[in-house]
Amino acid sequence: MPARRPSRQTARLPWLITLLLALVAGGWAGWLVLGHVEGVGGQLDRLEATSFDWRLLMAGELPPPQNIVVVAIDDATVHQEGRYPIDRGRLARIIDNVGASGARAVAIDMLFLEAGESPADAALAQALAGSNAVVAQAASFPRGAARLVPRAASVLSPLPMFSQSARTGLVNLSSDRAGTPRHIPLFVLTAEGPTPSLVLQAAGLFVGSDPVLSRESVRLGETARALDLGWHLPLRFYGPSGQIKTVSATRLFDANVPELSGKLVFLGVTATAVGDSFSTPFDPGLPGVEVLATAAANLLEGTSPLRTNFVRKVDAVAALCLAVIGVLIVGLVPLPYGLLAAIGLLLVWLGFVILQFFQGVWFAAVLPVAAFVPPVALAGSIRQFQDRRVARALAESEAALRRFQPRALAVHIAANPDFLMVPEERNAAIVFIDLAGFTGMSERLGASGTRELLKEFHTLVVEEIVPRDGVVLSFMGDGAMVVFGLPEAHDTDAANAVAASFGMIETVRKWIAERGSETRLTGVRVGAHYGPVVMSRLGHDEQQHITATGDSVNVASRLMEVAKEHGGASMAISEELWAAAGPLKGREPERWEVVSIRGREKAMKVALWR
Repeated sequence: MPARRPSRQTARLPWLITLLLALVAGGWAGWLVLGHVEGVGGQLDRLEATSFDWRLLMAGELPPPQNIVVVAIDDATVHQEGRYPIDRGRLARIIDNVGASGARAVAIDMLFLEAGESPADAALAQALAGSNAVVAQAASFPRGAARLVPRAASVLSPLPMFSQSARTGLVNLSSDRAGTPRHIPLFVLTAEGPTPSLVLQAAGLFVGSDPVLSRESVRLGETARALDLGWHLPLRFYGPSGQIKTVSATRLFDANVPELSGKLVFLGVTATAVGDSFSTPFDPGLPGVEVLATAAANLLEGTSPLRTNFVRKVDAVAALCLAVIGVLIVGLVPLPYGLLAAIGLLLVWLGFVILQFFQGVWFAAVLPVAAFVPPVALAGSIRQFQDRRVARALAESEAALRRFQPRALAVHIAANPDFLMVPEERNAAIVFIDLAGFTGMSERLGASGTRELLKEFHTLVVEEIVPRDGVVLSFMGDGAMVVFGLPEAHDTDAANAVAASFGMIETVRKWIAERGSETRLTGVRVGAHYGPVVMSRLGHDEQQHITATGDSVNVASRLMEVAKEHGGASMAISEELWAAAGPLKGREPERWEVVSIRGREKAMKVALWR
């Protein structure tokens, strides 16, 4: 079997280039995942936040938490009191009534930094002392502060009379550049040591035991919740403002509210242009107190997205594998299929990421895309350049090789590489042609002149036989062997062979006349026969040619001798060919002869023309 030529379907990048590209992909992905695993924010985190919001909207709103209620100092409260901030004595009454309503704990999202009227402050301190309460602190951070266990530059704390009457906790949130809260740090490092958040303190008061932190989780009573790096709790919003049950503070000035019984209450300001608010996927202005209530509900009910050090490591491994495997696929698999396979692999992983989000696990969606696209695009570009270069070289090689094969055969073999690997027997018309007086002409013209003349002669032969579906299998100096019936046999092969024979005689004679005494050629002879031949490939496995063999080929060749021996005829055609071609008006033979063919025992009937 001959060796197959490379093509665009089998070509691939060299192994060394592919491995270098894989190393580049690994380096690029490794640089990206290093920051992800260490929790260092960047542009990818901003994009990840957007993809998180898309998934959050796809998943939809959550049912309201069962154990959390917001008591809101809302527009109605401010209007009723006629002032803001409301009198601390009135605020004390609200807190007393929250406790009297049966709330298990109350978290107050308000800073009591300055002294007010002494009786009102004393009432508030007494109300705090009589309730299971935690009061807000707020920390400030230097610019560019690290995200892992944030270190505060300073802390704003309540007056001692209030901080001694209740627990305190930080209300700081970790927001993205768009201002959307993404995490809440459960601990912040301050000058006084690790300081818990208001959410963590409130959750501990609600369950009746102090939270216990381990390296990657927090335990509340009998329940452990996994945390992100630096004891950060990822936030999963329940819906727009009001999704968490909210009660106006106006109801608590003079009465108890049964809905608060057994609940964790968050008391804060939601009044327009007074309280702080944050943009979330569900609401462009979610009050800060509801954000804190959301965090507490996430912590108590386990609705926070699971994003841990292990999840981040899975993200990292996936990004590395996708980048490296994608490059290897594009480098080694035919480009269209390689790109489809690589992109399909990425889409499968992203589908897994989305499905896992519905199960509460936050795998990164942007990181694998960022790790995958640049190196795979680079590999694809190099591969495309390589394929185009190979294709161009192959096209040039095929064009050059086709000059050594008849065009009809070259096209057929290109489409059917195994053509005639198994010999085929069929009927075909065989025509031989040669020049008379060639030997003497060669001596006179020399090698260069002879070549130029033969080139003209061969051109004339091809121009006569190709329009009639003939194929020149070989040029033999001043002669040529022509087959009609390649690459496929047709009913018109015999008729085309006879017509081409007449055409070649007339054309070559005219050409000889035009060349005149320069060539001293005496004429041209044609021998043609129709019969069974064997079409096959002959030669070495690495150097083959298409040929026709058999008695019919020998007969066609010998018929040129018959023409010469019978009165110097120009053309001798066997009866078999004449019969297969059918009657040709105006081309009837000058005479018929029964002749002996050299090397054959049986004589045959031949048509002759001068």
